[in-house]
Amino acid sequence: MPAFAVSASPHLKLDRPALAPMAYTMFCLRYQDECRLRLLFRGGPVLLTEARWADLKEANRTVNSAIIPEASEPGPAVETWLIDPERGDCNDYAVSKRHKLLQRGWPPRALLLAEVVTASGQHHLVLVVRTKSGDLVLDNLTPQIRSWSRVPYRWVRVQSPGAPRYWRTIAQRGE
Repeated sequence: MPAFAVSASPHLKLDRPALAPMAYTMFCLRYQDECRLRLLFRGGPVLLTEARWADLKEANRTVNSAIIPEASEPGPAVETWLIDPERGDCNDYAVSKRHKLLQRGWPPRALLLAEVVTASGQHHLVLVVRTKSGDLVLDNLTPQIRSWSRVPYRWVRVQSPGAPRYWRTIAQRGE
C-alpha cells in the first residue's frame, strides 16, 4: 500500500459551481458514455485497497508511457480531448487514465478531472482519485501518485463527484 503523507485536509474542498471547460463539453459530445450519469448505490470516496492501489499505479504508468507528449495549440476553440491517442497533451493523458480505471470497474464519482495551474502559469489537466485515505493525483508530468496537497499547483476547478457534467471551483489551501 502507498506510504504517502496526507495533509490535515485529505480531500479537496469544493467551492462554488463553475463552468466546465469548453473542451470537456466537446469531449462529452464525442465520448457520450464517458460522461453519462450513472446511478449511485454507494456514494463518497472509495476504499484504497492493495488491488485498487495496483490499478492506479498501472493506469498511471501505462498511459504515461503510451502517449507521446505533444503540446496542443493554445485556446479552447482548437483543443480536442482524446482517449488513448498516439500523441497528446495533459488532457489526453487525464481522460485516458480515467477511461482505463472506469473499464476496470472504478466508480465515476471517484475519478474526477481537475484543472490546475503549474508554477510556470500553464493550465494543466490531471486526474484526481477520491479515496477514503484522501484525494490522489495522477499526472503525466510525474510517475509518482501524490496527495492533492503535495502537488505544486494552484487548483482551479474540478468535476463534481455526484454530477460529472458539472464542475466546481476549489477552495485554496488555508481557506
